[in-house]
Amino acid sequence: MNITRTDRIRSFVLRAGRTTAGQQRAMDELGPQFLIPFQDKELSLQEVFKDSSKAKILEIGFGMGETTAKIAALRSEDDFLAIEVHPPGVGALLKLIGENNLTNLRLIRHDAVEVLEKMIAPNSLDGIHIYFADPWHKKRHHKRRLIQAEFVKLLVSRLKPGAYLHLATDWHNYAEQMLLVLNVEPALINTSVEQMQIETFSAADVASEIELAKESFKEFKPTLEQLNAKHPGYVNRPSYRPITKFENRGLKLGHGVWDLVYKKK
Repeated sequence: MNITRTDRIRSFVLRAGRTTAGQQRAMDELGPQFLIPFQDKELSLQEVFKDSSKAKILEIGFGMGETTAKIAALRSEDDFLAIEVHPPGVGALLKLIGENNLTNLRLIRHDAVEVLEKMIAPNSLDGIHIYFADPWHKKRHHKRRLIQAEFVKLLVSRLKPGAYLHLATDWHNYAEQMLLVLNVEPALINTSVEQMQIETFSAADVASEIELAKESFKEFKPTLEQLNAKHPGYVNRPSYRPITKFENRGLKLGHGVWDLVYKKK
């Protein structure tokens, strides 16, 4: 599957940030071993992890890498390939790799959509993590959100049958968008046992007939049927996903966090 360049979703938004001396030193010293250059051909995950037969988990957008390093340390029986575009985050995670002697983690500094399209073979991943992707709060920016139907099909194509997709967000409206997009993907099964109704979308958010008639219209908008129905919902935070400092502050203030876990048929 290839997402066209003209209106393609990107997995990131460029933001300012200065790389510290420690982060740069980690890139210089550990980058050659743990940082994989982007390439326009499929990557051999087994070779990258030195012929390891462990399960291969992809993480999209690891920020400063704190959560990624903790999960890799906790789940030493799995291998993790983590993608981030921002140099300070890459340097910070390389630093954590060195400090914690992690051997089951490799990084790619590039747009995740292109990495999935070019470097990850179909049916090769045992799991995918996407935690706290940019929610693009304003309604006019919702079309920039990563979790749209076309991108989900790309994710699913890279998962093995029986593999899992785990997402988390602290923005309720984005959680509901994720839920509705993922629940209608025929290759995925929601592992939640709860049934819930949509709260943050209204009839005003439903796509107009004019929008639906446009071939180029790909932005997620709910249907009236979805607004009125009950849906398989969220799961409790899996024990392997640690609570970040930022998340903990939000929880103390009464903010919600929503975890979604799906399995590929």
